[in-house]
Amino acid sequence: MTNQVTHWVHQIDPVLIPISGTFGVRYYGLAYLLAFAVAYALLSLMRRRGLVRLTGEQQQSLMSYLLLGVLLGGRLGYVILYAWSDFLDRPWMVFEVWHGGMASHGGFVGVILAIWLFSRKQHVPVLELGDALAVMTPPGLLLGRIANFINGELWGIPSQVKWAVIFPASAPGVPLDRIPARHPSQLYEAGLEGLLPMVYVLWRMFGTRAPQYPGRIGGGVLVLYAVMRLIGECFREPDATLIMGLSRGMFYSLFMIIFGIGLVVHSRRATRGGAAA
Repeated sequence: MTNQVTHWVHQIDPVLIPISGTFGVRYYGLAYLLAFAVAYALLSLMRRRGLVRLTGEQQQSLMSYLLLGVLLGGRLGYVILYAWSDFLDRPWMVFEVWHGGMASHGGFVGVILAIWLFSRKQHVPVLELGDALAVMTPPGLLLGRIANFINGELWGIPSQVKWAVIFPASAPGVPLDRIPARHPSQLYEAGLEGLLPMVYVLWRMFGTRAPQYPGRIGGGVLVLYAVMRLIGECFREPDATLIMGLSRGMFYSLFMIIFGIGLVVHSRRATRGGAAA
């Protein structure tokens, strides 16, 4: 029996509305737009409930900061962490965004810098903003991983499980019956990195007293995301050379765990000391 019979073949067109050639409205772009719309709605809800102290004007400004943080951080993170040699050969490739290339770890760094700058300018507690950001981020991660699957990119390692998928892009020019089926790791990561943290942060922000202790939600989400990323990477084909025997996603996640634990510890110490973290 061939792979064509036993496994589903990924043939989804990543362009939803073609305009000219390969240019058009893509699912990946729509995922970003929807992610920001959901983030804005969640921030509005937190502001109305007094969980984050922002005026309407500050909310608009913060979203602009976050947009730039995600886009610049994600792109520069990809170039620095995954495509540095390509950048040295062709520095202008950093602007070739139509070829794809965004790094979630770079996006995290970008938004952390964005809220730090916003906090200094607007005099809003940075850890309070960080907790709000932790609530706004998981839906975007969920949508982004689903978009990765639609694009047929960042596929998993070969597997013969019943739900494995044949990704033609993983072996260009090879007959379908000779292309190994792979784990749809993008969907695993959508659940692990997006859906699970989303359920956790919504419960923590709206169902517990955690908002009284700034830093705990943000630190907890960083640790949870990093641990889930470590699990998801076990099913994903490494898309760059390994570092110390680990995929780059695993290696960079270790630093997120350290930083997240540091935030939680800082919040606990500040609480015991009677200060607002």
